[in-house]
Amino acid sequence: MLIAFDLINIYYLPQYAPIINRLKERGHKVQVIGYANKNNPDIYNPILASLNVECLWAQNDEEACHIYRTNKPEWIFFGKKFDYLDELDSNSKTAQLGHGIGPKPSYYHKSCTPMTVRFIEGSLRLEKIKQLYPNDTFVQVGFSKLDPLFKGQEPGLNLTKLGLDPSKPTLLYAPTFNPSSLECFPDDWPQDFSKYNILIKAHAISLTRPQYNKQREKLACWAKYENVYVAGSEELSLLPFMKNADLLISEASSTLFEFAALDRPVIVCNFFKLKWNYRGIFKYRFNKRFGKDNVLYHNIGAHIQSYSALKQAVVEQLATPQQYAAQRHQYTRDHVGPTDGCASDRIINYLESHQ
Repeated sequence: MLIAFDLINIYYLPQYAPIINRLKERGHKVQVIGYANKNNPDIYNPILASLNVECLWAQNDEEACHIYRTNKPEWIFFGKKFDYLDELDSNSKTAQLGHGIGPKPSYYHKSCTPMTVRFIEGSLRLEKIKQLYPNDTFVQVGFSKLDPLFKGQEPGLNLTKLGLDPSKPTLLYAPTFNPSSLECFPDDWPQDFSKYNILIKAHAISLTRPQYNKQREKLACWAKYENVYVAGSEELSLLPFMKNADLLISEASSTLFEFAALDRPVIVCNFFKLKWNYRGIFKYRFNKRFGKDNVLYHNIGAHIQSYSALKQAVVEQLATPQQYAAQRHQYTRDHVGPTDGCASDRIINYLESHQ
């Protein structure tokens, strides 16, 4: 079969990559369709080349639709809704696969335009989305992005080559771009954690969009500390960082669920710098987009209300990593799904049995 992957955002790639690799191993042909209006081909072509599959660039979704109509793949994967579904070739089936399993209501609303199938991660999410869209097809498979970690195929980072000390505990700070705790951390915070390695993996949007220049200034400041490694825009995958980390610090990010699935402690930052159009009289916009009515993650790990509480929380969570173990296991069942490393195979089995 020919299977196409719609890469409207380059940061979808870590979710697709394990599936792409297994498709090639099972003898299928793969095409990746990138969007030049959202991602710089000059920056990302080398990354896509490492997949060893055909990569085509479209200027927008209309041009991507033309590519699909011309090439007629048996299956097309989308990370979100696609406005030209009705114009695709009748022989092309469509699959939706979200790039994250975060707390935003948009996780569920992406299914407002039904595709042939949507692959779902955890059992609770499957139950809820079936209630919202009872006439559509949803299949629980797990979270393909984590397959290399669960199967022991992710080598991780070489801390020594990065100038870090492998004998120290390693913290992973992985803030999202909005709402983000990033700008609430002080310029010298790595100094407060000199006994630890600090891996910082910001969201791809923080690293590339002009409006997040202040966040990049923070990252550049922290990168100067000898106990810190800040990921660059070309390092798309969080998996190598998760492999090496003993503890995760984040906020409203799907990374919380992913890291908890490794049965390691997480610290949730309940403080953010909100965009002006989410503050004051516009707070309702924030509540509407990031409301917790869909996913309650209040007990996934330790919560802190300000940066000043972080150091004590880190010490406590590393000393007693079992404190939230039962909750982590429940969240994994509900939101991440099976942890056998076979999510990609379950997806491909479905494709092959529904040609």
